[in-house]
Amino acid sequence: MSKLRRIFNIIPDGKLFIRLFKFKSQKTIIAENYLASIKSQFRNQKLLGEKTFVQLEDEHFFWRYNEKSNSIAVIVKHIRGNMLSRWTDFLSSNGEKEWRKRQNEFVNDIKSRDEIMALWEEGWKLTFDTLENISAKDLTKIIFIRTKRYTVIGAINRQLAHYSYHVGQIVYIGKMLNEKNWISLYIPKDEY
Repeated sequence: MSKLRRIFNIIPDGKLFIRLFKFKSQKTIIAENYLASIKSQFRNQKLLGEKTFVQLEDEHFFWRYNEKSNSIAVIVKHIRGNMLSRWTDFLSSNGEKEWRKRQNEFVNDIKSRDEIMALWEEGWKLTFDTLENISAKDLTKIIFIRTKRYTVIGAINRQLAHYSYHVGQIVYIGKMLNEKNWISLYIPKDEY
C-alpha cells in the first residue's frame, strides 16, 4: 500500500487546501524497474534474430546441419508455438495449453521467408502485448507451467532464458551460413 503524505497549503481565498501525494514504495519501484528491464531484454532478443534474418538468403532458413538438427525455420516455428502457449491468458491459465501440439513445431512444413516472418511476428506480438499488461502487483502471483509452480517473475525469466537459447542458435547458424559476409551483431572481435 502506498504511503500518503498531506501537504497543507493556504490558497488565495483563505480556504485550506489539502493536496495528497502518492509516494511509490521501494517494492513498487523495483518491480517497475524489473518490468522495464525485462521488456528491454526481450526486445533485444527479437532484434538479434532480425539482424540475423536480414543477412540470410531464403534457402538459409531451411538449412540443417544434419537430420537431427533444426533449421532456423523450425526454431522460429517452435519459439512461436511456445510463445502462444505461454503468453495466452498468462496470469489465469496453465502455460502449457492443451491445444498446443509441441511435436508439430519440429516438423518443417514452412515454405517461405514470409511465412517464417509472419510466425516470428505473431509470437513476439503476443509476448509484448502480455508484458505490457503485467503490473508490479502481478509479479509475485503464482502461475503454472505444466505441473510446476512459478512466480510471475520466475515464469518471465524462464521464457527469456528459453528465447535467448533459441535466438543464440539462430545467430550461430546464420553466422556459419553467411561466414564471409557476416556483419557482427555487436562489436566485432577485431575492433574491441
